[in-house]
Amino acid sequence: MENKVIETKGLTKYFYDPIKFQVLKEINMSVTNGEFVSIVGKSGCGKSTLLYLLSTMDTDYEGQLLIKNELITGKTDQELAIIRNEKIGFVFQFHYLLSEYNVLRNVMLPGLKLRKYSEKEIENRAIEHLTTLDMLDQAFKMPHQLSGGQKQRVAIARALINDPLIIMGDEPTGNLDKKNSDLVFDIFKKLTLEKKQTLLIVTHDNDFAKKTNRIITMEDGKIIS
Repeated sequence: MENKVIETKGLTKYFYDPIKFQVLKEINMSVTNGEFVSIVGKSGCGKSTLLYLLSTMDTDYEGQLLIKNELITGKTDQELAIIRNEKIGFVFQFHYLLSEYNVLRNVMLPGLKLRKYSEKEIENRAIEHLTTLDMLDQAFKMPHQLSGGQKQRVAIARALINDPLIIMGDEPTGNLDKKNSDLVFDIFKKLTLEKKQTLLIVTHDNDFAKKTNRIITMEDGKIIS
C-alpha cells in the first residue's frame, strides 16, 4: 500500500453567498510520503478553497478527508486544532510573523503551544531549523528588520518546528521576486530530498510548479489532471 499522508474521497464544497454555488466537485486525490506536489489552475478554480479543507481549517464540506489513513471528517474543533498543530505546517503568501517577538521566538511558538518538548529543546530545534535555512544570524532580530525573503524563510522554519507530516503552502512565493522565489523553491526541494518532507503547494507560478514532483491541475472546482 502506498504511504498516503493525506487523501480525499468525494470532497465537495458549496458557498451560499448570495446563492448556493458549488465550488468543489467530487475531489478524489492523495499525496504520498515525501512527495512535493503543486496545485495549479486559474484564479477562482477552487485551489485555495481545497487547501483550506485539506488543512482542516474549513470543515463545512461533503465527502471524506483522511490524514495517515485516519478519518478526520467529523472530529471536534478541539481535536482538529491538535491535528493542525501536530501534523500540518503552514506557509502562506503573507508570513504572519508576530511583530512583538524576535525571529527565534516566532519559530518556537507552535512548539511551545504543542508542548511535545521542553522549552530548551524547542529552542534548540528552532536554532537547528534557522541554521538549515541560513537564518541563524537573524535569530534575535525583530520581523520588521527582515526582508520579504528572510521573513518567508522564518515562516518555513516555524512550519517545521513540530515535525509535521505535511507542509501546506498557499502561494508561498506570491509576494517574492524571482531570486527569492527560487530560493524558497530550493529550500522546499532540499526538505523533500534530505528530510523526506511532504509538501503540497498552491501556486500561480508555473515555473515553480514545473519543478515539483507532480502537478495537480484544477478547473471549475474539479481536478482535470
